[in-house]
Amino acid sequence: MLRKMGEAVARVARKVNETVESDSDTLDLAECKLVSFPIGIYKVLRNVTDQIHLITLANNELKSLTSKFMTTFCQLQELRLEGNFLHRLPNEVSALQHLKAIDLSRNQFHDFPEQLTTLPALETINLEENEIVDVPVEKLAAMPALRSINLRFNPLNAEVRVIAPPLIKFDMLMSPEGTRAPPP
Repeated sequence: MLRKMGEAVARVARKVNETVESDSDTLDLAECKLVSFPIGIYKVLRNVTDQIHLITLANNELKSLTSKFMTTFCQLQELRLEGNFLHRLPNEVSALQHLKAIDLSRNQFHDFPEQLTTLPALETINLEENEIVDVPVEKLAAMPALRSINLRFNPLNAEVRVIAPPLIKFDMLMSPEGTRAPPP
């Protein structure tokens, strides 16, 4: 077990170093078995955080993200967090004023993360396969850049299904009522 943990740590370090050395705008830490965002990464990336526009933390074991993560990477344009155990976002997500796309599919959200409705550049929200029942349709309708929201395989209430279509000017993907997500 210690050997596997050591391999995972080495993999994260290698990926972070690749980002720094290649002057990349992408940090890909997908499938690294992370339970939290490693604090040491902030120090290693401190000189390049402004140029990182895409972070992928998909398919880890994250239960939360800190406010420091949001404020440190405030230049993000895309954030991929699918396949974790997230159930909420910190209020500081509002610091991501340049964010265009966020993927929160296959997490554990029961409530729609309303902080996303304050992001002026946000074009795409993916919340497929969560447990969301209610959606702030009016706030979503007021978002200037929103083009698509994926809410498939969420137990959306009937009110959302009826109210949303006439109010929205973007694509809202929903599963037929009562449809459950396919088994993994």
